[in-house]
Amino acid sequence: MELLASKGDYIRYFKRHLLLVLVCVIVLVCTDQDYYSLLGVSKEASSREIRQAFKKLALKLHPDKNQNDPNAHENFLKINRAYEVLKDEDLRKKYDKYGEKGLEDQQQGGRYESWHFYRYDFGIYDDDPEIITLDRGEFDAAVNSGELWFVNFYSPRCSHCHDLAPTWREFAKELDGVIRIGAVNCGDNRMLCRIKGINSYPSLYIFKTGMQPVKYYGDRSKESLKNFAMQYVTSTVTELWAGNFVNAIETSFASGVGWLITFCAERGDCLSYQTRLKLAGMLEGLVNVGWMDCGTQGELCDNLDVSSSTTAYFPPGATINSKEKGGVLFLDSLDAREIYQEVMQHLPDFEIISAASLEDRLAHHRWLLFFQFGEDDKSNVQEFKKLKFLLKDEHIQVGKFNCLSSPNICNKLYVYQPCLAVFKGKGTGDYEIHHGKKILYDIVAFAKESVNSHVITLGPQNFPDKDKEPWLVDFFAPWCPPCRALLPELRKASKYLYGQLKFGTLDCTVHEGLCNMHNIRAYPTTVVFNQSDVHEYEGHHSAEQILEFIEDLRNPSVVSLTPETFAELVQRRKREEIWMVDFYAPWCGPCQALMPEWKKMARMVNGLISVGSVDCQKYYSFCHQESVRGYPEIRLFPQKSNTAQQYYSYNGWHRDAYSLRGWALGYLPQVSVDLTPQSFTEKVLNGKDHWVIDFYAPWCGPCQNFAPEFEMLARAVKGKVKAGKVDCQAYGQTCQTADIRAYPTVKFYPYQGTKKSVLGEYIDSRDAKGIADLLNEKLEAMENKGKRKKSRNK
Repeated sequence: MELLASKGDYIRYFKRHLLLVLVCVIVLVCTDQDYYSLLGVSKEASSREIRQAFKKLALKLHPDKNQNDPNAHENFLKINRAYEVLKDEDLRKKYDKYGEKGLEDQQQGGRYESWHFYRYDFGIYDDDPEIITLDRGEFDAAVNSGELWFVNFYSPRCSHCHDLAPTWREFAKELDGVIRIGAVNCGDNRMLCRIKGINSYPSLYIFKTGMQPVKYYGDRSKESLKNFAMQYVTSTVTELWAGNFVNAIETSFASGVGWLITFCAERGDCLSYQTRLKLAGMLEGLVNVGWMDCGTQGELCDNLDVSSSTTAYFPPGATINSKEKGGVLFLDSLDAREIYQEVMQHLPDFEIISAASLEDRLAHHRWLLFFQFGEDDKSNVQEFKKLKFLLKDEHIQVGKFNCLSSPNICNKLYVYQPCLAVFKGKGTGDYEIHHGKKILYDIVAFAKESVNSHVITLGPQNFPDKDKEPWLVDFFAPWCPPCRALLPELRKASKYLYGQLKFGTLDCTVHEGLCNMHNIRAYPTTVVFNQSDVHEYEGHHSAEQILEFIEDLRNPSVVSLTPETFAELVQRRKREEIWMVDFYAPWCGPCQALMPEWKKMARMVNGLISVGSVDCQKYYSFCHQESVRGYPEIRLFPQKSNTAQQYYSYNGWHRDAYSLRGWALGYLPQVSVDLTPQSFTEKVLNGKDHWVIDFYAPWCGPCQNFAPEFEMLARAVKGKVKAGKVDCQAYGQTCQTADIRAYPTVKFYPYQGTKKSVLGEYIDSRDAKGIADLLNEKLEAMENKGKRKKSRNK
């Protein structure tokens, strides 16, 4: 296209692009509700609710049950696609932000299972209230909460998993309250299961803060599971007698922890040992559990008017002379759950903080505060009374504040409904509101993370509009699951960047005007404000990627090219230089999805390939002149030679950093040496150089994927270790002699003054940096050994 020659041309050009942007916006808005409405769920639906909704529809709409409907297959593909996107945290974020345009390089949902699978194998534990189905985003928070967890990692396709399910349900009901019983569907959480080293199903693990996970290897009967799990319940049941009973009751006042005591007499039923132990686990840290044999302690039992077996709760400071005056609670039940609930009701509630003392109290201690509006609020959940004990090691106190007593204070803190918040010991200015699940383990994880991180809640009064220091601000909505999943990752990242970057969160359901002012159109939107510079984060919900994003802002890995700099740096590049360029448009959904992967890829090839990008909305005429017909257009400009093409276009399906990197590295000149049987013997085995060898087969897919990685390794160790490749299809005898049993295999052949063994040293890694680090360690060890030998000879 020729350059715009007149004002009229410019106006027509502007109108055409404005219309295109409006069409994109309309498409995004129109399709934004499709996936949620297809499944019949709200935007705030949890992963479990999405699975349950999809299963219900799958059983109704499956083609197996609608064989006379010619549209059954297409209809089912739609709901299957919706489920595959919404169940994935990262894809769901992209969809919420860009609609289907943001998913063009993600083609989930094209295949589905039989009706029988959805009826019997799908979501095994979704309908069991005692079993907590954990997803990737909440797993770490759960198992690090301080509670004891027993987790079942399963696959819906595993027959043994289905055989275990009825037993696991019974087991969960029996130990409910003593141990948290969890389940992880490895079909939906492959990355989590891979990270945890799960390679067979079902895999059962005990998790407890402060100890390594313990795998269960026994038979899968309920009794065996229970006996194994109860080993890790550290609470104990104390036997009491005349000598220690009085002391136990009297000292309870000072400790603030009462006693639950079972008196076992000849008459009546006494709580079994297992029930007492179970109660000890359920009440750990809140109430001591003991028992007394009235057969040997008859006088003491008579003094307490105990004539038949019973259980009594002695609160702190109880007097044993008068059970009525002392507030002793006698319990008739033999059921652990009933006893637990009655004792919990009699435990003291949280301290209520007055408006007059609030600022002073929050300035000197860490606090987890429940904000209530009157008496009817969720902080009255009995289980929350465990918070004091679970947060004791973090020195976090727990209390309540009634907003009706001082509305101004709550308004200042942007608290307009019942919620809870962590104050970090610096008054009311440094705090964070909890937006997760109102369940014990999630609150504990939030409180522990929050007090040790540097994320604060923002509002109009403290929003960093003109702040000279850089800020990362997360604009979010509490109902949005991807938003809630991002918050723990922000806390992790804030610890690494303390003193360099401040972190804050802004609730757009409360501060709608402020979010509109910053043109926030989707949640979460994470932005870095550095004085006049504003940068939006487009990466995955992980602390690691946030840190990479910040590092890229400091040291940009991608060069923003103009027509002038493109001509200077790319077209007139040095003979040995290679460039990769992304031609994009800011309004294009796939371009936006590519950007974080493009930056990550640029960091991965830093020093080998230069990486740039051209904004084709800003430089439309230039892109048209360069024959760019669609976005994103990825081109590689190779080293200059008489035969080299001007550029190569990327036509691969996947646009992730690793796929792009592998494609680009294929255009680098080979540094490694292709070896024959003769050169392998002469140069590697008999030569005086160190060698690292890639034994491969041309037909092997993993070998093809590893080839560019090996070239990276060859460059990394150049000058220290020579790199060679042996084709095991062409030279099978050589590979057999070297004991090669799988492809690719990497071996190290160090020169130590004598002929090398043909077996070499096996290297169990496929990562260039990892192998390079290992080789450098080996070379350093060899050098130190040589120095020590010379020293001894002297």
